[in-house]
Amino acid sequence: MTDTQPYPHLLAPITLGGLTLRNRVVMGSMHTGLEDHTWDLPKLAAYFRERAAGGVGLAVTGGFAVSKRGWLKPLAGEMTTRLDAARHRQVTDAVHEEGGAIALQLLHAGRYGYTPFSQSASAIKSPITPFRPSAMSSRQVDRTATAFADSAVLAQKAGYDAVEIMGSEGYLINQFLASRTNHREDEWGGTPSRRMRFPIEVVRRTREAVGPDFAIVYRLSLLDLVEDGQTWEETVELALLLEQAGVSVLNTGIGWHEARVPTIITQVPRAAWAWTTARLREEVGVPVCASNRINTPEIAEQLLADGTCDLVSMARPLLADPEFVAKAAAGRADEINTCIACNQACLDHAFANKRASCLVNPRACRETELVLLPLPSTAPTRPRPTAAVVGAGPAGLSAAVSYAERGFAVTLFEKGSELGGQFRLAMAVPGKEEFAETLRYYARRLEVLGVDVRLQTEARLDALRGFDEVVVATGVEPRIPDIPGIERAVSYADVLSGRHTAGRRVAVIGAGGIGVDTSVFLTHVEEDLEDWLAHWGVGDPDLHRGGLTERKPRESAREVFLVQRKSTPIGIHLGKTSGWAHRAVLKQSGVEQVSGATYDRIDDRGLHVTVDGETRLIEVDDVVVCAGQESVRGLYDDLVAAGLTAHLIGGADLAAELDAKRAIRQGVELAASR
Repeated sequence: MTDTQPYPHLLAPITLGGLTLRNRVVMGSMHTGLEDHTWDLPKLAAYFRERAAGGVGLAVTGGFAVSKRGWLKPLAGEMTTRLDAARHRQVTDAVHEEGGAIALQLLHAGRYGYTPFSQSASAIKSPITPFRPSAMSSRQVDRTATAFADSAVLAQKAGYDAVEIMGSEGYLINQFLASRTNHREDEWGGTPSRRMRFPIEVVRRTREAVGPDFAIVYRLSLLDLVEDGQTWEETVELALLLEQAGVSVLNTGIGWHEARVPTIITQVPRAAWAWTTARLREEVGVPVCASNRINTPEIAEQLLADGTCDLVSMARPLLADPEFVAKAAAGRADEINTCIACNQACLDHAFANKRASCLVNPRACRETELVLLPLPSTAPTRPRPTAAVVGAGPAGLSAAVSYAERGFAVTLFEKGSELGGQFRLAMAVPGKEEFAETLRYYARRLEVLGVDVRLQTEARLDALRGFDEVVVATGVEPRIPDIPGIERAVSYADVLSGRHTAGRRVAVIGAGGIGVDTSVFLTHVEEDLEDWLAHWGVGDPDLHRGGLTERKPRESAREVFLVQRKSTPIGIHLGKTSGWAHRAVLKQSGVEQVSGATYDRIDDRGLHVTVDGETRLIEVDDVVVCAGQESVRGLYDDLVAAGLTAHLIGGADLAAELDAKRAIRQGVELAASR
């Protein structure tokens, strides 16, 4: 390491048993949907090849079951036969050809399995799955411990450099460890030491099966964040026993999937859980890996430099940018496409049984299908094809960058003074500050690619006639509902942009995603990490079992009434893995939620509504309208009327509820198709 080397701790090699990694970056396990069918293995190989080529030290696959009883879902991916191992050679070979290393995650879903033949320590149903598991017999427990070892041997044969044993997030091993889910009174339960026997046997048998040098990573739950979880004393005792049994690395797991504490979504502060890793590292002799909400090389470097951990796991950041490590190493960290922890295309997809991808990188998990090929070479005297992109919101930025990456000479027109469109409003919402990173990335990418950016320039028909490609991404404008007195209301855009400062009592009309975001914005009171943990009821696991304690009440900057016409629960259509947390913040902040309302009028006193046949005055200082959007497509209509060919993408194509995932994907797909 030298003083001139960027991120010297992050980029330093490390040896784990007989495996030497080229740096301390671990691409953490994430189920993509490419694991479950053999015909998708070539796509999985391409996915990991890109990350290995981008410099990742160790990639960890999504979970592969060690038995059919351990499936996550019917016909889930498993590593149980020699044929499985042979098929995986294409994945490991792809990574090794790029100089990387890869671990297979070994998983038994336990009661989290979406199958009627799931098993667990005890017959206790999970709150997030439809089936009640059967309780394993003592013999079945013993055989399952051996199944982990057998799968590890097959992973070795498949060319994997390591295995990761999934012992956290509430899967089977975690279910054995916690009295919450282990009510057994035999040799596998009844006391903390007997509950620990199962993971110890899994690791001991795996070590015996794979030999002394093969790397074994164990994903250890440091905070269960559920009632009747493990104490810190039990966690440390388990870690020491795992070390004796032969683990090479202890990776960090935070929270069960059923926990009602957010652990990785964008409202979670960066590196919010690193303190737990630092505490564990003081207790054990094997390397320890930090994880969860670490999304920049600066944060990762600092955690390593201050002794918090020995390695850093970043799953979604490598989904967002497969070149994360290479860019950091080359002094190009400002070009990293940063993960914004939105979960919209990754975990939301995974839990909906769809292939994962990434909002800011739609090519993720589609590397063989969505390809930005360079344009065919042209004669030196012939100019490059040109493309005009109108609008610099997410869709326009995506299109401009993607066209430029293919080799088009791109001109980007934006009538406003800044890039970003609706994303600029989103990043003003507390807990969504990360969205600014996407605009930073696009601004830098436009600069690197030499795109001609023309701010405060309204594109007119005549100016677009000479371009080979014209892309209209003019976005949306707030929809103004037909309510008497609506002229007294203000738009969410005015509030989030800071053009209007709301009073102490506010009614928000419209309870979709924007209404929820605006309500969070209006009620938010600044907090530090200690406050954030306290508001979610996270306590010292030395004092509180599972790290769970009573929540500290939130203060609210304003009294807010969130009103919608629909009679369905507010926020019901928000993302599966993050919507519940946004709804919880509203409740904690004292937002009064009113559903099934008819808007009668707005006057000096406030908002008049009718709910269940009864009229009501909601006395407020301001009424903020979040009643949807309308596409801005006048320019497109003019182009079509003039006989010119143009492409319509983003909100200008379909307003609906704002959808940056679709907008960015459309920009990339359009450029790839030209």
